[in-house]
Amino acid sequence: MHRRIMVVDDSRLVRVQLEDVLKGTEYEVAAYCRSGEDAIAQYATVQPDLVTMDIIMPGMDGLDAAEAILKNHPDARIVMISSLAYDETFARAKTIGAKGFVEKPFHQEQLLKVFAQALS
Repeated sequence: MHRRIMVVDDSRLVRVQLEDVLKGTEYEVAAYCRSGEDAIAQYATVQPDLVTMDIIMPGMDGLDAAEAILKNHPDARIVMISSLAYDETFARAKTIGAKGFVEKPFHQEQLLKVFAQALS
């Protein structure tokens, strides 16, 4: 059984990288959103097992989008994926309720470990 992932990132490159990294694993990309607003709008329809959320995007940033999704869907499992690996960013992500944080550039082993922790 595949776990459905919603990828939220404005970079097409990250989408391709994630699809490559997830090939042959129990995860599949069920939806791709290029903005926080899009992710909020699609979450209920897609009902993903896990959301990967970039932080820096046009319009609403990923932290605000994650907070909005979790307000409406407290059981949502969101993993932040960003190059903004600062203590304040980690702290805010944790406060919001994100289940993990992966730094860009990411590697398969690291990503799968954080996904497993987020889903347990």
